[in-house]
Amino acid sequence: MCYLLALGCLFFPGLFILTRRFLQTNFPTLTDGDTVAVSVRFISSVQAMMAVFVGYIITSSCKHVMKDRHWISTAYVVFAAPYMVYDIYAMYLYHWYKEKVKRDRGQNSAPVNIVTDFLKKNALIVLHHLVLLLICFPIVVYYRKGLGDFFLGCLFLAELSTPFVSLAKLLSQFRKQNTLLYKVNGVIILVTFFFCRILVFPYMYWAYGKQHGIPAHRVPFHIPLHCTLGNAMLMAPQVYWFTLIVQKARRSVKAE
Repeated sequence: MCYLLALGCLFFPGLFILTRRFLQTNFPTLTDGDTVAVSVRFISSVQAMMAVFVGYIITSSCKHVMKDRHWISTAYVVFAAPYMVYDIYAMYLYHWYKEKVKRDRGQNSAPVNIVTDFLKKNALIVLHHLVLLLICFPIVVYYRKGLGDFFLGCLFLAELSTPFVSLAKLLSQFRKQNTLLYKVNGVIILVTFFFCRILVFPYMYWAYGKQHGIPAHRVPFHIPLHCTLGNAMLMAPQVYWFTLIVQKARRSVKAE
């Protein structure tokens, strides 16, 4: 387990450094902030697709939703844990470059505590990462007693929307909001986010009910309360982010 944790500590920051150096060497017109932004989104997409691949392996291998196990479930959680710490730092680095550009252009003359400003503007995503690292990680690795690999795989599949979200942010940063690619990508975000990050939760209840011969709406009364509370805690930010995505899509349609 320790070697997987160490591997994750090397892999994600190392890939970020290599990606940024590649961009600086081959695309000299990009600013430092641009190279950081592209690198952050690329690493995020790489992690997401790795998680989706792992999730597919787990869900296709586990026929019993509670008892069947696959070794890669816990292994990937341990390997990916350092990503949460790396991603918080990478987002902060990008925020720092954005503030630097504003200061250089004279757009932000008032003194700003960059750390405080970063935490205010990214409070939910930082909290999300910390909850996954400090609460979900020990539960998955130490306290679930080998149960529920199938559900863990379902949660990994939720990452399918991440590469499209990353692409949208990059296109927006480079002022490509009016392109066909941006619009098509926006539709893909709506579909993948809804199915993979919202419907995945009722689907897990349905899968448990099917396994045990229980109607899906009765499942919450047949499982421990903390399981339902945990699902609600994970689902809440997804619903909030999906609401923001829908609102942004509406504004884009009205603007045309």
